[in-house]
Amino acid sequence: MKLTLHIWRQSGAQDTGRLVQYEMGRASPHMSFLEMLDVLNEELVERGEEPVAFDHDCREGICGSCSMVVNGAPHGPQARTTVCQLHLRQFRDGDSIYIEPWRARAFPVVKDLVVDRSAFDRIISAGGFVSASTGRAPDANAIPIPKGDADAAFEAAECIGCGACVAACPNASAMLFVGAKLSHLAHVPQGRPERGRRARNMISQMDHEGFGGCTNHGECHAACPKAIPLRVIQEMNREYVRAEVSQRDD
Repeated sequence: MKLTLHIWRQSGAQDTGRLVQYEMGRASPHMSFLEMLDVLNEELVERGEEPVAFDHDCREGICGSCSMVVNGAPHGPQARTTVCQLHLRQFRDGDSIYIEPWRARAFPVVKDLVVDRSAFDRIISAGGFVSASTGRAPDANAIPIPKGDADAAFEAAECIGCGACVAACPNASAMLFVGAKLSHLAHVPQGRPERGRRARNMISQMDHEGFGGCTNHGECHAACPKAIPLRVIQEMNREYVRAEVSQRDD
């Protein structure tokens, strides 16, 4: 199949960037999207041109590294799929495909399709962990956890931190990501002793990084490859209010 690719090329954060058109004539419907970009880069290198920079790692839909907007949709047109698991059979012969990086002030472009998502790392460093020493791994059933809490924790823990929620949100909000991390730890006993400090610190860091606020568009959930539910944002707000009230009482 033949495809016309319009790819965002940008040498760095200070460059204005532009869409560059490439004709792809060696594409197969069985290729993954990233395999197609690999083939394109081989052709560019053979011609002495600069290959397209893009993020990738596991290529199994687990790590969330493959961050790019395909035809206006974070991770592309197939729901609940990361770019590395997107295949060209989702497109038609002769299609034009527009490929761009995440668009958010907190995710500055490093080069081409690569953005700096270290803002997420700093949010996690602010409190997205359990600091108590746990010693050896406890037996699986040593701490009884209600099934509802376990299911909610697992559901939130599926977040892979890819940033599609930020790229999809018209406000570039990171609340689905932060909510998932807070919800995950709030539903397990190990995370509850530090829940107040965690909520205050992570939300404060999120605001400091320049992410927007949530105005209930729901685009974050629609774009999330792991279908993280919107309820985690409600739980995040509840955790924050609980933390502020507890702090005033102290």
